[in-house]
Amino acid sequence: MVLILLCCFAFLAGFVDAIVGGGGLIQLPAYFILQPQLSLVQTLASNKTASFLGTIVATIRYVKRVKIDWLHLRPAIISAFIGSFSGALLVSFIRKEQFMPFIICMLLLVLVYTILKKNLGLHHQHKSISNIRYYLFSIGTGGIIGFYDGLIGPGTGSFIIFAYIVLFGYDFLHANAYAKLLNCVTSFAALIFFFVKGAIVWHIALPVAASNMAGNYLGAHIAFKKGSGFIRVFFIVVVLALIAKLSYDYLPLYFH
Repeated sequence: MVLILLCCFAFLAGFVDAIVGGGGLIQLPAYFILQPQLSLVQTLASNKTASFLGTIVATIRYVKRVKIDWLHLRPAIISAFIGSFSGALLVSFIRKEQFMPFIICMLLLVLVYTILKKNLGLHHQHKSISNIRYYLFSIGTGGIIGFYDGLIGPGTGSFIIFAYIVLFGYDFLHANAYAKLLNCVTSFAALIFFFVKGAIVWHIALPVAASNMAGNYLGAHIAFKKGSGFIRVFFIVVVLALIAKLSYDYLPLYFH
C-alpha cells in the first residue's frame, strides 16, 4: 500500500516534470516520508533512477516534436556530464544548507524577471550571437547547471529552461526540450556514481520509475497541446512552489 501511494506521487511528479521541471519537489519528499527505512544515499539513488527513466520518456517525445540543433547542443551535453559527475563526487564533502539562501535568491530573480517580461519565452527566435559566444554560453550553461544538479539538485530543469530562453531566445517549448536532454545527461552522470556504490534499491526504484514514466508521457502530451503560454504559467507556479519549499526546509536553520 505504501509503495502504491509512492507510485501515485511519482506519477504526479513525472507529469509536472515533463511540463516545466520541478518534479523533485513532489517525488523526493514522498520518498523520505513513505520509505523512511532507506538511508539518505539509497533514497537519493532510487529517486534519481525513477526521475532519470521518466525524463527519458518526456525527452523522446520532445525530440520527436521539436527540432534540436545537435551541433550546438553537443558542448552543453559534454560539459553537463562532466559538471554533474564532479558535483556527485563532491556531494559528501559539502553542507547543502550553506548554499540554499543563494539558490532561493536566484530563484526569486528568475521569478521576478519572468513575471516582468510578459513576452518572455512565448516566441521562438534564435538570438543573433557569434558562434564563439554561443559555444561559451552553451558550455557554461551545461557545466554550471550540471555541477549544481550533481551537487544539490532542486530546480535544475527550471534553471536550464530559463537559461535557454534568456541566452538563446528560445520559447518555453523549445527550451523545455533542451532542458530535458541536458537533465537526462546530468541524471545519468550522477546515476553512474550511485550505481557503482550499489545504492539503488531496485524493487522500489523500478515501480516508482514506471509511474514517473507514465506521468512524463502525459505531461509532455499536455505541454504540446497547450503550448508555450501554458508552460510559462506553469513555470511561474513551479518556481514559486520551489522557493516556498526550499525556504520552509532550510531558512529556519539560520534563525536558531
